[in-house]
Amino acid sequence: MATKAVQAVEAATSAVTRTIEAPLFKKRLGTKQVFLPNFVITMIRNPKLPPTFASFIVPLKLNKLDLKDYLWNAYGVPVVGVRSYIQLQKLRQDKPGALRISPRKWFRPRSIKKMTVEMERPFVWPEEPTGDALEKWDNTMYKAANEDKSEQEESYRPDSRERPNTKDRVAMKEQAKQFLAGEEKWKSTPKLEEWIDVGEPEEVETDLDIEPTNPGR
Repeated sequence: MATKAVQAVEAATSAVTRTIEAPLFKKRLGTKQVFLPNFVITMIRNPKLPPTFASFIVPLKLNKLDLKDYLWNAYGVPVVGVRSYIQLQKLRQDKPGALRISPRKWFRPRSIKKMTVEMERPFVWPEEPTGDALEKWDNTMYKAANEDKSEQEESYRPDSRERPNTKDRVAMKEQAKQFLAGEEKWKSTPKLEEWIDVGEPEEVETDLDIEPTNPGR
């Protein structure tokens, strides 16, 4: 009986504490109402962070108080602390979206601002989709497009001609293995067809006057 009484008292105390703390916590946040937000906040999966921490990519103009207010009013998530930093992007050739990459015209994309928040309650990510589940988002085409883009960017580097062609080397190695194993036979390059006469030769433009190249001689 004593244990049940203690549990009831603790439950009532915690309920009263939540009732008192919630308005105080909300009072410290902003009260500006935004009905049509024109910004995007992206949550990043980071397995190195503890369950009580979450990482976000936010606009450069967003500050810590804005993110804290956003998480509380939109999702009811109380935030204990926020840390932010700006990540400088790497140099790349030409601007994004160009139809044809211009070599040796360097461009630095806009920096990315990231924020890490500490929450009162832990958050566990769902399991990552693998295998056939990724095909719903055209994962094969996405990987092929990224590989093609990387190869195109590498071909425009100043030292691209000095680097070995890995694809050709691998293809020649596989073909040599097939020759040695007898799976494929060597075929010489066929000779080009010889010129075939279809009639008697005929002289054309007989009345054409050609000026000498060196009239003084």
